[in-house]
Amino acid sequence: METNRKQDALEYHAQGRPGKIEVVPTKPYNSQRDLSLAYSPGVAEPCLKINENNEDVYKYTAKGNLVAVISNGTAVLGLGNIGPEAAKPVMEGKGLLFKIFADIDVFDIEIDETGVEEFIRTVKAIAPTFGGINLEDIKAPECFEIEKRLKQELRIPVMHDDQHGTAIISAAAFLNAIELAGKKAGSVNVVVSGAGASAISCCKLYLTLGVKQENIVMLDSHGVIHAGREDLDENKKLFATKKNVRNLEEALKGADVFLGLSKGNILKPEMLISMAKKPVIFALANPEPEISYELAIAARPDAIVATGRSDYPNQVNNVLGFPFIFRGALDVRATQINEAMKLAAVKAIAALAKEPVPEIVNLAYNQKNIIFGNEYIIPKPLDPRLITTVAPAVARAAMESGVAQHPVRDWAAYEQELHKRLGHDDKLIRFLISKAKQNPQRIVFAEADNYKILKAAQLVRDEGLAKPILLGNTEKIRNLMEENNLDLGDTLIIDPRKEDEKRKMFGEIFFSKIQRSGFNVYEARKVMQERNHYGAMMVETGEADALISGLTRKYPDTIRPALQIIGVQEQVNKVAGMYIMLTKKGPFFFADTTINADPSATDLVDITLLTAAAVQKFNVRPRIAMLSFSNFGSSRYASAGKVKEAVKILHEKHPDLVVDGEMQANFALNPTLLKDNFPFCELANGAANTLIFPNLESGNIAYKLLQEIGGAEAIGPVLLGMKKPVHILQLGSSVREIVNMVTIAAVDAQSLKMVQAL
Repeated sequence: METNRKQDALEYHAQGRPGKIEVVPTKPYNSQRDLSLAYSPGVAEPCLKINENNEDVYKYTAKGNLVAVISNGTAVLGLGNIGPEAAKPVMEGKGLLFKIFADIDVFDIEIDETGVEEFIRTVKAIAPTFGGINLEDIKAPECFEIEKRLKQELRIPVMHDDQHGTAIISAAAFLNAIELAGKKAGSVNVVVSGAGASAISCCKLYLTLGVKQENIVMLDSHGVIHAGREDLDENKKLFATKKNVRNLEEALKGADVFLGLSKGNILKPEMLISMAKKPVIFALANPEPEISYELAIAARPDAIVATGRSDYPNQVNNVLGFPFIFRGALDVRATQINEAMKLAAVKAIAALAKEPVPEIVNLAYNQKNIIFGNEYIIPKPLDPRLITTVAPAVARAAMESGVAQHPVRDWAAYEQELHKRLGHDDKLIRFLISKAKQNPQRIVFAEADNYKILKAAQLVRDEGLAKPILLGNTEKIRNLMEENNLDLGDTLIIDPRKEDEKRKMFGEIFFSKIQRSGFNVYEARKVMQERNHYGAMMVETGEADALISGLTRKYPDTIRPALQIIGVQEQVNKVAGMYIMLTKKGPFFFADTTINADPSATDLVDITLLTAAAVQKFNVRPRIAMLSFSNFGSSRYASAGKVKEAVKILHEKHPDLVVDGEMQANFALNPTLLKDNFPFCELANGAANTLIFPNLESGNIAYKLLQEIGGAEAIGPVLLGMKKPVHILQLGSSVREIVNMVTIAAVDAQSLKMVQAL
């Protein structure tokens, strides 16, 4: 499995365009006029304006939203001093996180220089390009001097995230944890395992929160940092204790808080027994914490435990902080990120954990009601409120501390602007992946004698998205796995042709469903050798939760067995097919794209209701446009008329649904155009996100054009209206597309079980 993961990581970075980020033009560039404005001679005008007033660089260039992620590769991710080139994938990854969480653009800069003065000189020389600088993976103690000097000598925000990112997030968790434990910062005893950049910065910030210096005991690789040691640099000397303790076991006796920023499995359960009542244990080493969550809770059930891992409660994750801290700093053009701004971020993050959690977060983590308590002391990384909570707090602190050059005048408008930034990435897939992982479902793969299917099955198993069940020739499947170095562990493999008793039972159930439809008992049993029939019957009888098929078969050949065996939901007349189109403007939902060739007005009503229900499952409020080639009665053709009739029915019978039409696609997606021409339209105050097509031809053409020419990622077809989850792949789907469909199927199965449980 480890070998496969390594290969997957290499393929991820190498496939298509190498790397993880690219530069995309933000202005038109197709005509000669565009080019003459973008470059010579038009570019001279903004140059002259900036020459007259340096601050105009923020008006005419991307500087105000551009951060440099800079490293020399001397302390990478626990990999150590691997050099600038080897550090580049990490810096690109940091750039990706800046973009998806806070819409901040990034250039990653890797500098081949380890000397402090030379490094500082290089960064200062390139600083005019950027609105802010994020220092990354620079070893201690050099990182302290580098950050200190750059903050003093530059007038843009500078932060070394390795120092302050963990400090800010852990400090927020610390505040809430000691509150829950009924303790005060000024009286707690803190033991810190680790004395690198993160540990030093954490302790300095804890002092700001009220922890007393004499109550901190810090350990490095040589043991307790105490006043008698002569091998301490200036930063370690700050935390040299006078207490008569020399190892971790001694230091922990009576301690209230353990903060681990060192290495895995050094904290033993018996050590926790000696800690004070209701201890706070932050075991933040990655990937292996100083003590596992399970062991810590088993040893001290009264403890509040946090780790750096996403698979346990209370993940201390830097992504809760750095994107939004820089967002706030950039938006007010702060000259630095000072202590007041960091403290504001700490308090904002801590306070957010006490607020009622939005439903999208509960859904993403498969919990009914996440509330402030021992297992929820800091917000979840997928909480969409982080950007509108932390960024404004940082911006306000910058203004109040006198480092903001462009203060916010209208806070309501600023919050709206932050919401819009997230509109380009609705986090839909991350939400679905997180939800699928919370309760993995049993997914039957009907075409398991195919490399793509097996690779996808391995990925969903490794990532904990689902529990695959493989149908096909056992020998062929195992040979394919061996040839391609695929490890699926103890994954169940079933060859329907060899399951005589089960085929007989399935055949009898099938015959009871389709008798008087041309099948006899013998034929009903025999057809169970066919994997789509066998897989559908596994779902129908509860031996599996969902079926995935269609990679190598025509659509009708795959859907027909599912309809015969599983059938449609009550009060559903026709199933429909929906595609989720992931675009730079967010997700769009297209229907019907795969099933109904020429739906009637009543069919369109059914399709719309099925689609709306599916969109709501993804925690998106559907805004539905019923598409045509005409606008609101401008044509008397029958195809436009049926759309008009469908809208009339929907308005009369489902008044709470946001839906209108018939309308052309450009009007549906452009509320300004609608408001100017058809102000009565229900979509005039916001664009549609759900498009219902008048026939299969138009829907199918539209999603394929958007996919191939528009660069949208298509997930689907999602089959709507079935009693139980069955999802049919496009012919020739990629491994990524298969994994996405499995994720949808898993979430679909979870939703069905929740409905059945009510």
